[in-house]
Amino acid sequence: MTSSHEARTPGFSRIELAQVTARSQANLLGNIHGGDIVKLADSAAGVVAQRHSGGPAVTAALDEMAFLEPVRVGDIVRTFAQINWAGRSSMEIGVRVETQPWDDATTESRHVASAYFVFVAIDGAGQARPVPALRPETAEDERRMREAEIRRAHRLARRAEIDAGRSGS
Repeated sequence: MTSSHEARTPGFSRIELAQVTARSQANLLGNIHGGDIVKLADSAAGVVAQRHSGGPAVTAALDEMAFLEPVRVGDIVRTFAQINWAGRSSMEIGVRVETQPWDDATTESRHVASAYFVFVAIDGAGQARPVPALRPETAEDERRMREAEIRRAHRLARRAEIDAGRSGS
């Protein structure tokens, strides 16, 4: 395995997970609960964070989850996850969610949701630990890293503004 000090590419930890949805996951409208989709996306992101960091990592934030279309009972749900950015101990993982009917392989997959998760790598005592740097491979990886840096800057600025407002500054 690569040393934790060597930069890793997004391809090193990129994954795809899939599952078939069931009636037990349906809401009152007959679609799959959004929470079930979030859980699947978080699981996929967690695998990527674990792989990139070389050890345990925990969800620190769900920066954004956009639901574009409903997911139906019986759909095959696929999550495509990859690391977009890596800091000292935190990582942003992007997840794309697509569906396809279980009984029709000719139907094109539908993009139904996208999400950005922030994970922090932890040691055995639950404390943050360093993660490998990210080494983009493609122009798409560079774009994803640039956009992740913008989201991070917005998160930090929002937190600073909230803290300032609470302290009366």
